Amino acid sequence: MAKIYYDKDADLEVLKDKTIAIIGYGNQGHAQANNLRDSGCKVIVGNVRGDRYWQQAVADGFEVLDISEAARRGDIVHMLIPDEYQAQVYREQIAPGLSRGKVLCFSHGFNIHFKQIVPPSDVDVIMIAPKAPGAILRRMYLQGSGVPGLLAVEQDYSGQAKRIALALAKGVGLTRIGVVETTFKEEVETDLFGEQVVLVGGVSELIKAAFETLVDAGYQPEVAYFECLNELKLIVDLIYERGIEGMMAAVSNTAEYGGRTRGKWVIDDRVRKVMLRILADIQSGAFAEEWVEESRRGIPNLKQMREAAKDHLIERVGRELRRWAGIEK
Repeated sequence: MAKIYYDKDADLEVLKDKTIAIIGYGNQGHAQANNLRDSGCKVIVGNVRGDRYWQQAVADGFEVLDISEAARRGDIVHMLIPDEYQAQVYREQIAPGLSRGKVLCFSHGFNIHFKQIVPPSDVDVIMIAPKAPGAILRRMYLQGSGVPGLLAVEQDYSGQAKRIALALAKGVGLTRIGVVETTFKEEVETDLFGEQVVLVGGVSELIKAAFETLVDAGYQPEVAYFECLNELKLIVDLIYERGIEGMMAAVSNTAEYGGRTRGKWVIDDRVRKVMLRILADIQSGAFAEEWVEESRRGIPNLKQMREAAKDHLIERVGRELRRWAGIEK
């Protein structure tokens, strides 16, 4: 069974005399910095000088510094910039100020697990990973609640790494709901797999393939959009609130019978073998190497795929229908 920690298991006093340097004031940086400050922690922000995130952090009342200076001053250096920038920023701006006994913290283990960042042996390396976007993390904290999260210790130089990670999780609001103990390896590999097979890759391709099948068969694109994409939100909301069986209980008997009997035709043994191949790519580091090289080259393939996707019929129809429904201006 998973080990889950709550507020009673964490002590904010561990952070009393420590300065937390939040590196990056974007989606997660904004939320975690504000939650930690509201929890009574001393927080500074390291960011690229003068950009909109720097300006926002200043407007929010933080002391904002160049990344190298924030890393030098922080006892805990919390990396919250995108994965593809972390290794270079670490080498050039953080490593020089990462003296013995400091804590290096992450909210995603990509660069540590795949050894794009190799910290010195005399620092703690930990992770607290909220399982929600920053805006929701912040909103739930302000409502007196929180979101669930993950916690991991990769390197425990001080002997206090787990206590510090738990305190940070409490400060961010994760222990209000519960923070699950994991490892960098497990967090990274399951996160990448979920994104590629279900959340971003699999569901997007399933939607487009179903839409194209109906349109190619002569059905109106607008009707196909509603059936294959628009209603998906209603189903996902039901699954989120009640689980898969709760969703099944909420739809019609016709929908349930069709789903239970035909769903396995779509997700068959061949698809499961593909999933295993994707997982193997992640576990071996092949995907990480591919993404690091793509990032190094300025993401040319990703840019090309983005441009190509803009003109897909499902996007053109969707824009019109969302405007018609008042969802999109």
